[in-house]
Amino acid sequence: MKPSPSFRPSSYAVTLIALVAGGLNVFAFAPFHLWPLQILTLALVFWMALRESSPARSAWIGWAYSAGTLITGVHWLYISMHRYGGMPAWMAALAVVLLSMALSVYAGIGFGLANWLRRRWSATTGVTALMLLPAMWTLAEWLRGWMLTGFPWVSSGYAHSVGPLGGFAPLVGVYGLALGSALVAGCIALLPWRQGPLVLAAVLLVLGFSLRQVEWTTPHGEPISVRLLQGNVPQEMKFAPEVLQSTLSLYHDMISAQPANLIATPETALPLLSSRLPPDYLASLSTFARDTGSHVIVGLPFSDGPGQYANSVVGLSPFSTTSTTSTVPTYRYDKHHLVPFGEFIPPGFRWFVDMMNIPLGDFGRGQLLQAPFAVRDQWVMPNICYEDLFGEEIAAQLAAGGMSGRPQPTILLNVSNIAWFGDSIALPQHLQISQLRSLESGRPMLRSTNTGVTAVINHKGDVIARLAPFERAVLAANVQGYDGLTPYSRFGNSPVIAATILLIAAAFWRHRGGRKNAPAAAKTR
Repeated sequence: MKPSPSFRPSSYAVTLIALVAGGLNVFAFAPFHLWPLQILTLALVFWMALRESSPARSAWIGWAYSAGTLITGVHWLYISMHRYGGMPAWMAALAVVLLSMALSVYAGIGFGLANWLRRRWSATTGVTALMLLPAMWTLAEWLRGWMLTGFPWVSSGYAHSVGPLGGFAPLVGVYGLALGSALVAGCIALLPWRQGPLVLAAVLLVLGFSLRQVEWTTPHGEPISVRLLQGNVPQEMKFAPEVLQSTLSLYHDMISAQPANLIATPETALPLLSSRLPPDYLASLSTFARDTGSHVIVGLPFSDGPGQYANSVVGLSPFSTTSTTSTVPTYRYDKHHLVPFGEFIPPGFRWFVDMMNIPLGDFGRGQLLQAPFAVRDQWVMPNICYEDLFGEEIAAQLAAGGMSGRPQPTILLNVSNIAWFGDSIALPQHLQISQLRSLESGRPMLRSTNTGVTAVINHKGDVIARLAPFERAVLAANVQGYDGLTPYSRFGNSPVIAATILLIAAAFWRHRGGRKNAPAAAKTR
């Protein structure tokens, strides 16, 4: 059954409606958590796409919807470029809009392809709404998450970290949640023509809620005591030479104030190269670790020689080699997934970076698979700031555990400094991302941040302790590690990508079956 063309708004009106629908999605994510809104807005644009006969018009719908989501969802990038980077206000605002428009090309192509295949295969409205559009939407989200290093922020699956669909996260990850929400949206989009698919939507939501009760991993060893430091150093002062000494003293005092099995600082808590630290600084912390039985993780840019540095954390344990003037950390992790323009400069964009006053803009890249840090009988796997957006990379680290003698991480640790984005929704959004990583992996996630949100997330994705943002404080908690692998940790994004391909293949086979049956039907007339 074809949709009725009785009312066809202009292409401009359709594009504007899609743009506004996408913009409303900001309320589906943290801190608002109105997750049904993501499904309803996607259902609306699916409904509009189902009424279009032109692949180009469908592409504009998908593009506008995605652009609206990104402009409102990551508007805080303006703060880093203008307030802290010194870029003119108009140029910073334009950069956010242009970035959002460029990243929305994936969704535009996906919607356009869905329409083109529908016409080519003479697909029904039901096949388009339940197979082609959900598959293409999910593939577009996945491509945005890794092509050109990827930018998966406000990917639609994150909206469901607190909703019933979140139960699917340990099986299929954030893009599986995107597919699930798109299937539910497709069912709703079909309401003008049929109501039967609502049963599928209800089954998905009930099944997801039921899966939240499943324990995919098991406790490992004994809980450890942790102290997560939130220094609340203002971003405009963080790299100022006149306050470097006070920052070093601040974190030294916060670390050594009280022992714990694990003490963690935020990303680049020590805001100068390791080679420029006072000679006895790490040695003093190492002595504290040895004397108190503490394990300390410190964030700093680590220098390997002139012009060679990495965004790193170093680990000091009771077994660190130390002297009165130097220390050899027992552990080091280098950030692998770097932020374009903030941590590396894409080819041809030196002029853009030179316009911003952002220090340390061209780091070296660490290895994808790095060893975790031993803390008593737990294995702590760090990731630095932006890295916890890439669930497939964390899954790869977990899956590598046990191979070639590599220990399997039992606790995840994110150290961040997103003071670059001020008092914006970037802070709760990043916390929500960490919650989904816990859901996917069945591991607790510890978060030590400069200005917030410092938190402890359990293996079910629930925040069990947190600090208020923009306060200087320490979060103390006892944390139980977990081992074992969820299906997502074993297979990563492969199952959900296979599912999208199967949906497209099923639509094709229905087309072929229809063509084979057509001659037979003609002969019987």
